[in-house]
Amino acid sequence: MVNEKEPKAAETRRVNSRQMLLLLSVFVIATCGLIYELIAGTLASYLLGDSVTQFSTIIGVYLFSMGIGSWLSRYLDGNLLRWFIRIEILVGLVGGLSAPLLFLLFEYAASFRLMLYALVSLTGVLVGLEIPLLMRILENQLSFRDLVSRVFTFDYIGALLASLIFPLVLVPYLGLVRTSLFFGMLNIGVAAFLLYPFPETRPFRRPFLWTIGLSLLLLAAGFAGSDRLMTFTESLALQDNVIYSKTTAYQRIVLTRNPREFRLFLNGNLQFSSADEYRYHEALVHPALQALPHARRVLVLGGGDGLAVREILRYPHIRSVTLVDLDPGMTDLFRTNPMLTRLNGGSLQSPKVHVINADAFGFVRQDSTRYDLIVIDFPDPSNFSIGKLYSTAFYGELDKLLAPDGRIVVQATSPYVARNAFWCIRHTLAAAGFHTLPYHVYVPSFGEWGFVLAGRNGHWRGDGALPAGLRFVTPQIIRQMLHFPPDMAEVPTDTNRLNNQALVRYFEEDWAPYAR
Repeated sequence: MVNEKEPKAAETRRVNSRQMLLLLSVFVIATCGLIYELIAGTLASYLLGDSVTQFSTIIGVYLFSMGIGSWLSRYLDGNLLRWFIRIEILVGLVGGLSAPLLFLLFEYAASFRLMLYALVSLTGVLVGLEIPLLMRILENQLSFRDLVSRVFTFDYIGALLASLIFPLVLVPYLGLVRTSLFFGMLNIGVAAFLLYPFPETRPFRRPFLWTIGLSLLLLAAGFAGSDRLMTFTESLALQDNVIYSKTTAYQRIVLTRNPREFRLFLNGNLQFSSADEYRYHEALVHPALQALPHARRVLVLGGGDGLAVREILRYPHIRSVTLVDLDPGMTDLFRTNPMLTRLNGGSLQSPKVHVINADAFGFVRQDSTRYDLIVIDFPDPSNFSIGKLYSTAFYGELDKLLAPDGRIVVQATSPYVARNAFWCIRHTLAAAGFHTLPYHVYVPSFGEWGFVLAGRNGHWRGDGALPAGLRFVTPQIIRQMLHFPPDMAEVPTDTNRLNNQALVRYFEEDWAPYAR
Protein backbone atom coordinates (compact mmCIF):
# COMPACT_ATOMS: atom_id res chain seq x y z
CA MET A 1 0.00 0.00 0.00
CA VAL A 2 1.44 3.43 -1.05
CA ASN A 3 1.76 6.03 1.65
CA GLU A 4 0.26 9.18 0.14
CA LYS A 5 2.05 11.37 2.68
CA GLU A 6 5.54 10.53 1.34
CA PRO A 7 5.15 12.18 -2.12
CA LYS A 8 3.55 15.20 -0.48
CA ALA A 9 6.41 15.44 2.05
CA ALA A 10 8.97 15.13 -0.74
CA GLU A 11 7.23 17.86 -2.74
CA THR A 12 7.13 20.09 0.33
CA ARG A 13 10.86 19.61 0.82
CA ARG A 14 11.52 20.50 -2.83
CA VAL A 15 9.38 23.62 -2.57
CA ASN A 16 11.11 24.69 0.65
CA SER A 17 14.51 24.02 -0.90
CA ARG A 18 13.68 26.19 -3.92
CA GLN A 19 12.38 28.94 -1.66
CA MET A 20 15.61 28.92 0.30
CA LEU A 21 17.67 29.05 -2.91
CA LEU A 22 15.73 32.10 -4.06
CA LEU A 23 16.05 33.78 -0.67
CA LEU A 24 19.79 33.12 -0.64
CA SER A 25 19.86 34.73 -4.06
CA VAL A 26 18.29 37.82 -2.47
CA PHE A 27 21.15 37.91 0.02
CA VAL A 28 23.81 37.69 -2.71
CA ILE A 29 22.25 40.21 -5.07
CA ALA A 30 21.66 42.70 -2.25
CA THR A 31 25.34 42.47 -1.32
CA CYS A 32 26.39 42.87 -4.95
CA GLY A 33 24.03 45.79 -5.54
CA LEU A 34 25.35 47.85 -2.63
CA ILE A 35 28.95 47.02 -3.57
CA TYR A 36 28.42 48.49 -7.05
CA GLU A 37 27.01 51.63 -5.45
CA LEU A 38 29.96 51.95 -3.07
CA ILE A 39 32.44 51.36 -5.89
CA ALA A 40 30.90 54.13 -7.99
CA GLY A 41 30.90 56.59 -5.08
CA THR A 42 34.47 55.77 -4.04
CA LEU A 43 35.81 55.88 -7.58
CA ALA A 44 34.07 59.21 -8.24
CA SER A 45 35.57 60.70 -5.06
CA TYR A 46 39.02 59.40 -6.07
CA LEU A 47 38.84 60.90 -9.56
CA LEU A 48 36.68 63.97 -9.04
CA GLY A 49 37.32 64.88 -5.39
CA ASP A 50 34.78 66.12 -2.82
CA SER A 51 33.74 62.74 -1.43
CA VAL A 52 30.57 64.07 0.24
CA THR A 53 29.17 65.50 -2.99
CA GLN A 54 30.16 62.46 -5.04
CA PHE A 55 28.69 59.92 -2.62
CA SER A 56 25.53 61.97 -2.15
CA THR A 57 24.82 62.34 -5.86
CA ILE A 58 25.82 58.75 -6.69
CA ILE A 59 23.52 57.35 -3.99
CA GLY A 60 20.68 59.61 -5.13
CA VAL A 61 20.99 58.65 -8.79
CA TYR A 62 21.45 54.97 -7.95
CA LEU A 63 18.36 54.79 -5.70
CA PHE A 64 16.28 56.76 -8.20
CA SER A 65 17.35 54.34 -10.95
CA MET A 66 16.45 51.39 -8.74
CA GLY A 67 13.01 52.90 -8.40
CA ILE A 68 12.73 53.08 -12.18
CA GLY A 69 13.84 49.43 -12.41
CA SER A 70 11.23 48.39 -9.87
CA TRP A 71 8.54 50.21 -11.83
CA LEU A 72 9.67 48.63 -15.13
CA SER A 73 9.49 45.14 -13.63
CA ARG A 74 5.70 45.22 -14.03
CA TYR A 75 6.16 44.90 -17.79
CA LEU A 76 8.15 41.65 -17.59
CA ASP A 77 5.79 38.72 -18.20
CA GLY A 78 6.05 35.09 -19.16
CA ASN A 79 8.66 32.87 -17.56
CA LEU A 80 9.80 35.12 -14.70
CA LEU A 81 12.70 32.87 -13.74
CA ARG A 82 14.03 33.20 -17.26
CA TRP A 83 13.80 36.97 -16.98
CA PHE A 84 15.54 36.89 -13.60
CA ILE A 85 18.47 34.87 -14.95
CA ARG A 86 18.82 37.30 -17.85
CA ILE A 87 18.85 40.24 -15.45
CA GLU A 88 21.49 38.57 -13.27
CA ILE A 89 23.80 38.10 -16.24
CA LEU A 90 23.33 41.73 -17.28
CA VAL A 91 23.88 43.03 -13.74
CA GLY A 92 27.02 40.92 -13.46
CA LEU A 93 28.42 42.27 -16.72
CA VAL A 94 27.47 45.93 -16.24
CA GLY A 95 28.27 46.10 -12.52
CA GLY A 96 31.34 43.90 -12.81
CA LEU A 97 32.86 45.95 -15.61
CA SER A 98 31.87 49.31 -14.09
CA ALA A 99 35.15 50.07 -12.28
CA PRO A 100 37.54 49.15 -15.14
CA LEU A 101 35.32 50.99 -17.63
CA LEU A 102 35.22 54.13 -15.50
CA PHE A 103 38.99 54.18 -15.06
CA LEU A 104 39.40 53.92 -18.84
CA LEU A 105 36.68 56.46 -19.58
CA PHE A 106 38.27 58.99 -17.23
CA GLU A 107 41.07 59.42 -19.74
CA TYR A 108 39.09 59.21 -22.98
CA ALA A 109 35.49 60.31 -22.41
CA ALA A 110 34.61 63.86 -23.48
CA SER A 111 32.33 64.12 -20.44
CA PHE A 112 33.36 61.70 -17.71
CA ARG A 113 30.56 62.79 -15.39
CA LEU A 114 27.95 62.02 -18.05
CA MET A 115 29.39 58.53 -18.56
CA LEU A 116 29.67 58.00 -14.80
CA TYR A 117 26.03 58.78 -14.10
CA ALA A 118 24.86 56.91 -17.20
CA LEU A 119 26.64 53.76 -15.96
CA VAL A 120 25.36 54.26 -12.40
CA SER A 121 21.82 54.71 -13.76
CA LEU A 122 22.00 51.57 -15.91
CA THR A 123 23.32 49.52 -13.00
CA GLY A 124 20.63 50.93 -10.71
CA VAL A 125 17.82 50.11 -13.15
CA LEU A 126 19.02 46.52 -13.51
CA VAL A 127 19.44 46.07 -9.75
CA GLY A 128 15.99 47.58 -9.22
CA LEU A 129 14.46 44.84 -11.38
CA GLU A 130 15.84 42.00 -9.24
CA ILE A 131 13.85 42.10 -5.99
CA PRO A 132 10.40 42.70 -7.59
CA LEU A 133 11.01 39.79 -9.96
CA LEU A 134 12.00 37.48 -7.13
CA MET A 135 8.96 38.51 -5.12
CA ARG A 136 6.71 37.72 -8.07
CA ILE A 137 8.40 34.33 -8.47
CA LEU A 138 7.76 33.57 -4.79
CA GLU A 139 4.32 35.12 -4.46
CA ASN A 140 2.44 31.81 -4.99
CA GLN A 141 4.67 29.92 -2.56
CA LEU A 142 4.51 32.20 0.50
CA SER A 143 1.89 34.31 2.17
CA PHE A 144 2.30 38.02 1.51
CA ARG A 145 3.39 38.64 5.10
CA ASP A 146 6.08 35.93 4.99
CA LEU A 147 7.16 36.96 1.51
CA VAL A 148 7.82 40.58 2.44
CA SER A 149 9.49 39.81 5.78
CA ARG A 150 11.80 37.12 4.40
CA VAL A 151 12.81 38.92 1.21
CA PHE A 152 13.61 42.19 2.96
CA THR A 153 15.36 40.44 5.85
CA PHE A 154 17.79 38.79 3.44
CA ASP A 155 18.05 42.04 1.46
CA TYR A 156 19.04 44.11 4.50
CA ILE A 157 21.46 41.49 5.84
CA GLY A 158 23.20 41.47 2.47
CA ALA A 159 23.41 45.27 2.52
CA LEU A 160 24.93 45.18 6.02
CA LEU A 161 27.55 42.66 4.94
CA ALA A 162 28.49 44.79 1.92
CA SER A 163 28.87 47.95 4.02
CA LEU A 164 31.21 46.16 6.44
CA ILE A 165 33.44 44.21 4.09
CA PHE A 166 33.83 46.97 1.49
CA PRO A 167 36.09 49.31 3.53
CA LEU A 168 37.63 46.66 5.80
CA VAL A 169 38.43 43.87 3.34
CA LEU A 170 37.61 44.55 -0.30
CA VAL A 171 39.24 47.93 -0.99
CA PRO A 172 42.50 47.28 0.90
CA TYR A 173 43.00 43.70 -0.33
CA LEU A 174 41.31 43.55 -3.74
CA GLY A 175 41.09 47.17 -4.85
CA LEU A 176 38.18 48.72 -6.70
CA VAL A 177 38.71 47.00 -10.05
CA ARG A 178 39.02 43.46 -8.69
CA THR A 179 36.14 44.03 -6.27
CA SER A 180 33.91 45.12 -9.13
CA LEU A 181 34.85 42.13 -11.29
CA PHE A 182 34.57 39.66 -8.39
CA PHE A 183 31.04 40.71 -7.51
CA GLY A 184 30.11 40.67 -11.18
CA MET A 185 31.11 37.02 -11.18
CA LEU A 186 28.99 36.47 -8.07
CA ASN A 187 25.94 37.90 -9.81
CA ILE A 188 26.46 35.65 -12.81
CA GLY A 189 27.10 32.77 -10.43
CA VAL A 190 23.59 33.30 -9.04
CA ALA A 191 22.23 32.92 -12.58
CA ALA A 192 24.16 29.66 -13.05
CA PHE A 193 23.14 28.42 -9.62
CA LEU A 194 19.44 28.81 -10.40
CA LEU A 195 19.48 27.00 -13.75
CA TYR A 196 19.36 23.41 -12.47
CA PRO A 197 17.11 23.19 -9.36
CA PHE A 198 14.09 24.45 -11.33
CA PRO A 199 12.64 22.17 -14.03
CA GLU A 200 11.11 25.11 -15.91
CA THR A 201 14.63 26.18 -16.96
CA ARG A 202 15.24 23.04 -19.07
CA PRO A 203 14.17 24.57 -22.42
CA PHE A 204 16.71 27.40 -22.22
CA ARG A 205 19.56 25.94 -20.14
CA ARG A 206 21.99 25.36 -23.01
CA PRO A 207 22.03 28.91 -24.48
CA PHE A 208 22.19 30.38 -20.99
CA LEU A 209 25.12 28.13 -20.07
CA TRP A 210 27.05 29.42 -23.07
CA THR A 211 26.26 33.02 -22.15
CA ILE A 212 27.16 32.47 -18.50
CA GLY A 213 30.40 30.70 -19.40
CA LEU A 214 31.56 33.46 -21.76
CA SER A 215 30.58 36.18 -19.29
CA LEU A 216 32.47 34.52 -16.45
CA LEU A 217 35.48 34.05 -18.70
CA LEU A 218 35.47 37.76 -19.58
CA LEU A 219 35.23 38.87 -15.94
CA ALA A 220 37.81 36.32 -14.78
CA ALA A 221 40.25 37.53 -17.45
CA GLY A 222 39.71 41.09 -16.26
CA PHE A 223 40.25 40.00 -12.65
CA ALA A 224 43.52 38.27 -13.54
CA GLY A 225 44.75 41.25 -15.55
CA SER A 226 43.49 44.01 -13.27
CA ASP A 227 46.97 45.11 -12.20
CA ARG A 228 48.05 45.51 -15.81
CA LEU A 229 44.83 47.39 -16.56
CA MET A 230 45.38 49.84 -13.70
CA THR A 231 49.01 50.32 -14.68
CA PHE A 232 47.91 51.03 -18.25
CA THR A 233 45.24 53.58 -17.27
CA GLU A 234 47.55 55.30 -14.79
CA SER A 235 50.34 55.49 -17.35
CA LEU A 236 47.90 57.22 -19.71
CA ALA A 237 46.94 59.71 -17.02
CA LEU A 238 50.37 60.27 -15.53
CA GLN A 239 52.53 59.95 -18.68
CA ASP A 240 55.58 58.65 -16.80
CA ASN A 241 56.30 54.99 -16.05
CA VAL A 242 54.32 53.68 -13.08
CA ILE A 243 56.78 51.92 -10.77
CA TYR A 244 54.49 51.33 -7.79
CA SER A 245 50.74 51.39 -7.23
CA LYS A 246 48.56 50.24 -4.39
CA THR A 247 45.00 50.87 -3.24
CA THR A 248 44.83 51.11 0.54
CA ALA A 249 41.75 51.46 2.71
CA TYR A 250 42.13 55.24 2.41
CA GLN A 251 43.59 56.13 -0.97
CA ARG A 252 45.26 55.10 -4.21
CA ILE A 253 49.06 55.44 -3.98
CA VAL A 254 51.01 55.68 -7.25
CA LEU A 255 54.71 56.32 -7.84
CA THR A 256 55.97 57.25 -11.31
CA ARG A 257 59.47 57.72 -12.67
CA ASN A 258 61.13 59.41 -15.62
CA PRO A 259 64.84 60.04 -16.28
CA ARG A 260 64.76 63.23 -14.21
CA GLU A 261 62.59 62.43 -11.21
CA PHE A 262 59.99 60.26 -9.59
CA ARG A 263 56.64 61.53 -8.39
CA LEU A 264 54.08 60.53 -5.79
CA PHE A 265 50.36 60.73 -6.58
CA LEU A 266 47.54 60.17 -4.09
CA ASN A 267 44.15 59.57 -5.71
CA GLY A 268 45.58 61.02 -8.91
CA ASN A 269 46.82 64.25 -7.29
CA LEU A 270 50.53 65.10 -7.32
CA GLN A 271 52.01 65.20 -3.81
CA PHE A 272 55.67 65.79 -4.62
CA SER A 273 58.39 65.49 -7.22
CA SER A 274 61.80 64.26 -6.11
CA ALA A 275 63.33 67.02 -8.26
CA ASP A 276 62.09 69.90 -6.13
CA GLU A 277 60.32 68.56 -3.02
CA TYR A 278 63.16 69.97 -0.90
CA ARG A 279 61.92 73.50 -1.64
CA TYR A 280 58.49 72.70 -0.24
CA HIS A 281 59.67 70.77 2.82
CA GLU A 282 62.47 73.18 3.73
CA ALA A 283 59.96 76.04 3.51
CA LEU A 284 57.46 74.11 5.59
CA VAL A 285 59.83 73.34 8.47
CA HIS A 286 62.74 75.76 8.76
CA PRO A 287 61.07 79.18 9.12
CA ALA A 288 59.46 77.80 12.28
CA LEU A 289 62.28 75.68 13.72
CA GLN A 290 65.09 78.19 13.20
CA ALA A 291 63.20 80.45 15.61
CA LEU A 292 62.75 77.73 18.25
CA PRO A 293 66.18 76.87 19.65
CA HIS A 294 64.47 75.48 22.75
CA ALA A 295 62.29 73.03 20.79
CA ARG A 296 62.43 69.42 21.97
CA ARG A 297 59.14 67.80 20.97
CA VAL A 298 57.56 68.05 17.53
CA LEU A 299 54.20 66.77 16.29
CA VAL A 300 53.74 66.17 12.55
CA LEU A 301 50.18 65.68 11.31
CA GLY A 302 50.07 64.17 7.84
CA GLY A 303 53.37 63.97 6.00
CA GLY A 304 53.49 60.17 5.95
CA ASP A 305 56.30 60.34 3.38
CA GLY A 306 58.73 61.35 6.14
CA LEU A 307 60.12 64.30 4.15
CA ALA A 308 59.08 66.93 6.68
CA VAL A 309 60.48 64.68 9.42
CA ARG A 310 63.79 64.55 7.51
CA GLU A 311 64.07 68.33 7.79
CA ILE A 312 63.09 68.34 11.48
CA LEU A 313 65.79 65.81 12.34
CA ARG A 314 68.46 68.19 11.03
CA TYR A 315 68.19 69.96 14.40
CA PRO A 316 70.15 67.98 17.02
CA HIS A 317 68.21 69.52 19.92
CA ILE A 318 65.01 67.77 18.77
CA ARG A 319 64.46 64.81 21.09
CA SER A 320 61.23 63.31 19.76
CA VAL A 321 59.02 63.54 16.70
CA THR A 322 55.50 62.11 16.71
CA LEU A 323 54.18 61.52 13.20
CA VAL A 324 50.42 60.95 12.88
CA ASP A 325 49.27 59.76 9.46
CA LEU A 326 46.01 57.98 8.76
CA ASP A 327 47.30 55.46 6.22
CA PRO A 328 49.73 52.70 7.31
CA GLY A 329 50.17 51.86 3.63
CA MET A 330 51.83 55.25 3.20
CA THR A 331 54.13 55.18 6.22
CA ASP A 332 55.13 51.55 5.65
CA LEU A 333 56.07 52.33 2.05
CA PHE A 334 58.28 55.26 3.02
CA ARG A 335 59.83 53.34 5.88
CA THR A 336 60.81 50.24 3.87
CA ASN A 337 61.25 51.10 0.17
CA PRO A 338 65.00 51.68 -0.47
CA MET A 339 64.45 54.34 -3.13
CA LEU A 340 62.13 56.29 -0.83
CA THR A 341 64.23 55.88 2.30
CA ARG A 342 67.13 57.40 0.37
CA LEU A 343 64.91 60.38 -0.38
CA ASN A 344 63.69 60.90 3.18
CA GLY A 345 67.04 59.99 4.71
CA GLY A 346 65.56 57.03 6.57
CA SER A 347 63.72 59.51 8.80
CA LEU A 348 60.91 57.11 9.68
CA GLN A 349 63.47 54.61 10.97
CA SER A 350 65.00 57.08 13.41
CA PRO A 351 64.70 56.13 17.10
CA LYS A 352 63.53 59.70 17.74
CA VAL A 353 60.48 59.18 15.53
CA HIS A 354 57.26 57.56 16.71
CA VAL A 355 54.79 56.79 13.90
CA ILE A 356 51.08 56.57 14.77
CA ASN A 357 48.52 55.55 12.17
CA ALA A 358 45.34 57.28 13.30
CA ASP A 359 42.85 59.96 12.36
CA ALA A 360 44.44 63.29 13.23
CA PHE A 361 41.22 64.81 14.63
CA GLY A 362 40.72 61.91 17.00
CA PHE A 363 44.39 61.87 17.99
CA VAL A 364 44.65 65.53 18.97
CA ARG A 365 41.46 65.30 21.03
CA GLN A 366 42.91 62.44 23.10
CA ASP A 367 46.58 63.46 23.30
CA SER A 368 47.85 65.45 26.26
CA THR A 369 51.52 65.94 25.31
CA ARG A 370 52.88 69.48 25.01
CA TYR A 371 54.70 70.14 21.73
CA ASP A 372 57.09 72.95 20.88
CA LEU A 373 56.23 72.74 17.19
CA ILE A 374 53.22 71.28 15.37
CA VAL A 375 53.68 70.76 11.64
CA ILE A 376 50.46 70.31 9.66
CA ASP A 377 51.10 68.73 6.26
CA PHE A 378 47.63 67.59 5.22
CA PRO A 379 46.42 67.27 1.64
CA ASP A 380 44.60 70.25 0.19
CA PRO A 381 41.05 70.80 1.53
CA SER A 382 39.30 69.36 -1.52
CA ASN A 383 36.53 67.63 0.45
CA PHE A 384 34.74 67.88 3.77
CA SER A 385 36.61 65.02 5.43
CA ILE A 386 39.86 66.98 4.98
CA GLY A 387 38.26 70.39 5.40
CA LYS A 388 37.46 69.59 9.04
CA LEU A 389 41.23 69.46 9.67
CA TYR A 390 41.46 73.14 8.74
CA SER A 391 38.58 74.26 10.97
CA THR A 392 38.42 76.41 14.12
CA ALA A 393 37.40 73.28 16.05
CA PHE A 394 40.57 71.47 15.00
CA TYR A 395 42.84 74.44 15.64
CA GLY A 396 41.22 74.82 19.06
CA GLU A 397 42.28 71.28 19.90
CA LEU A 398 45.85 72.08 18.77
CA ASP A 399 45.95 75.05 21.12
CA LYS A 400 45.66 72.61 24.04
CA LEU A 401 48.75 70.70 22.85
CA LEU A 402 50.99 73.66 22.09
CA ALA A 403 53.75 74.65 24.54
CA PRO A 404 53.53 78.27 25.81
CA ASP A 405 56.11 79.58 23.32
CA GLY A 406 55.38 76.96 20.69
CA ARG A 407 54.52 77.39 17.03
CA ILE A 408 52.20 75.79 14.49
CA VAL A 409 52.90 75.75 10.78
CA VAL A 410 50.20 74.82 8.25
CA GLN A 411 50.54 74.01 4.54
CA ALA A 412 47.88 76.28 3.14
CA THR A 413 47.59 75.54 -0.63
CA SER A 414 48.46 78.08 -3.33
CA PRO A 415 47.97 81.78 -2.58
CA TYR A 416 48.03 82.42 -6.34
CA VAL A 417 45.69 79.72 -7.72
CA ALA A 418 43.59 79.28 -4.56
CA ARG A 419 43.84 82.77 -3.17
CA ASN A 420 40.56 82.72 -1.22
CA ALA A 421 41.32 79.29 0.25
CA PHE A 422 44.79 80.40 1.38
CA TRP A 423 43.55 83.49 3.20
CA CYS A 424 40.62 81.56 4.64
CA ILE A 425 43.13 79.29 6.40
CA ARG A 426 44.95 82.31 7.79
CA HIS A 427 41.68 83.88 8.99
CA THR A 428 40.54 80.59 10.54
CA LEU A 429 43.74 80.31 12.57
CA ALA A 430 43.26 83.91 13.72
CA ALA A 431 39.64 83.16 14.68
CA ALA A 432 40.93 80.27 16.80
CA GLY A 433 42.99 82.78 18.81
CA PHE A 434 46.40 82.57 17.14
CA HIS A 435 48.71 85.31 15.91
CA THR A 436 49.56 84.41 12.33
CA LEU A 437 52.32 85.02 9.81
CA PRO A 438 51.61 83.95 6.20
CA TYR A 439 54.40 83.26 3.72
CA HIS A 440 54.90 81.59 0.35
CA VAL A 441 57.49 79.92 -1.84
CA TYR A 442 57.82 78.92 -5.48
CA VAL A 443 58.00 75.15 -6.11
CA PRO A 444 58.39 74.38 -9.84
CA SER A 445 56.15 71.29 -9.73
CA PHE A 446 53.31 73.22 -8.06
CA GLY A 447 53.91 76.92 -8.65
CA GLU A 448 53.47 79.38 -5.80
CA TRP A 449 52.69 77.60 -2.55
CA GLY A 450 51.66 79.02 0.77
CA PHE A 451 52.09 78.37 4.48
CA VAL A 452 50.88 80.00 7.68
CA LEU A 453 52.85 80.22 10.92
CA ALA A 454 50.76 80.54 14.06
CA GLY A 455 51.44 81.03 17.77
CA ARG A 456 50.03 82.55 20.90
CA ASN A 457 52.14 85.67 20.47
CA GLY A 458 53.23 87.70 17.48
CA HIS A 459 56.94 87.85 18.23
CA TRP A 460 58.50 86.29 15.14
CA ARG A 461 62.19 85.65 14.86
CA GLY A 462 63.58 85.20 11.35
CA ASP A 463 67.33 85.24 11.99
CA GLY A 464 67.84 82.01 13.94
CA ALA A 465 70.52 79.48 13.07
CA LEU A 466 69.76 77.17 10.17
CA PRO A 467 71.26 73.68 9.93
CA ALA A 468 73.98 72.91 7.41
CA GLY A 469 73.19 71.18 4.12
CA LEU A 470 70.03 73.03 3.13
CA ARG A 471 69.53 73.35 -0.61
CA PHE A 472 67.14 76.28 -0.69
CA VAL A 473 66.24 78.07 2.53
CA THR A 474 68.51 80.85 3.78
CA PRO A 475 67.80 83.80 6.13
CA GLN A 476 67.41 86.03 3.06
CA ILE A 477 64.97 83.58 1.43
CA ILE A 478 62.89 83.50 4.61
CA ARG A 479 62.59 87.27 4.55
CA GLN A 480 61.57 87.18 0.90
CA MET A 481 58.88 84.57 1.62
CA LEU A 482 56.98 87.10 3.73
CA HIS A 483 56.22 89.49 0.88
CA PHE A 484 53.06 89.00 -1.20
CA PRO A 485 52.62 90.73 -4.57
CA PRO A 486 49.24 92.35 -5.36
CA ASP A 487 47.87 89.29 -7.19
CA MET A 488 48.34 87.21 -4.00
CA ALA A 489 47.50 89.91 -1.46
CA GLU A 490 45.05 89.29 1.36
CA VAL A 491 41.33 89.12 0.55
CA PRO A 492 38.40 88.96 3.00
CA THR A 493 36.93 85.48 3.59
CA ASP A 494 34.63 83.60 5.91
CA THR A 495 36.06 81.53 8.74
CA ASN A 496 36.15 77.77 8.17
CA ARG A 497 33.98 76.09 10.79
CA LEU A 498 32.69 72.54 11.05
CA ASN A 499 29.14 73.64 10.35
CA ASN A 500 29.89 75.65 7.20
CA GLN A 501 33.08 74.17 5.64
CA ALA A 502 33.62 77.48 3.84
CA LEU A 503 37.19 76.48 2.97
CA VAL A 504 36.10 73.56 0.79
CA ARG A 505 33.81 75.89 -1.15
CA TYR A 506 36.60 78.41 -1.66
CA PHE A 507 39.02 75.70 -2.73
CA GLU A 508 36.60 74.26 -5.29
CA GLU A 509 35.79 77.69 -6.72
CA ASP A 510 39.44 78.71 -6.90
CA TRP A 511 40.57 75.54 -8.64
CA ALA A 512 37.52 75.16 -10.92
CA PRO A 513 39.14 76.98 -13.90
CA TYR A 514 42.03 74.50 -13.77
CA ALA A 515 39.88 71.35 -13.46
CA ARG A 516 39.66 68.90 -16.32
